[in-house]
Amino acid sequence: MSEHKVAITSKSQGMKSEIEAGKHSLTIDEPKQMGGTDEGADPLATLLGSLAGCETVVANMVAKEMNFDLQSISFDINGTLDMRGLMGTADVKPYFDTVNIKAEVETSEPQERIEELQEIVDQRCPVFTTLKAAGVTLNVDWQKA
Repeated sequence: MSEHKVAITSKSQGMKSEIEAGKHSLTIDEPKQMGGTDEGADPLATLLGSLAGCETVVANMVAKEMNFDLQSISFDINGTLDMRGLMGTADVKPYFDTVNIKAEVETSEPQERIEELQEIVDQRCPVFTTLKAAGVTLNVDWQKA
C-alpha cells in the first residue's frame, strides 16, 4: 500500500482560521452576519473549492493516462444543506444534501470521451468519493466548452 499523509496546522481567532499547508497559507472565516470577520471564504465554500481543485488535478492525471486532449476544465459547483442540522436540530444532517457539479471541458474530444473521462475522475477523486460516501447527492454534468 502506498500511503500519503496530508497534514495542516491551524490557528484561530474567533471564527477565523489561519491554515498552513506546507509552504501555503489559507484563511477560512465566516461572513460578518454569521459572527466572523469575512476575511476568507467560509468552510463550506472552501470544501466546494477543494472539490473543484481535486477534480482538476485528477482530470489532468487521467487525461494523460487515456491520451485525452484536455486543454482546460472549468467548474461551477453549488451545494445545498439544511441549516437546522448545523444549528443543532437532532436528526437533521449538518452537511450538504446535494452538490451540483457542472464542468466545461475545453477539448477536441467528442462528448463520449468527455463522459468517459468524467466517470474515471469521479471514481478516483478523493474529495468527490468522500462526499459520495457520506451520502451526498452528486449531480454531475460535464460538457464540451
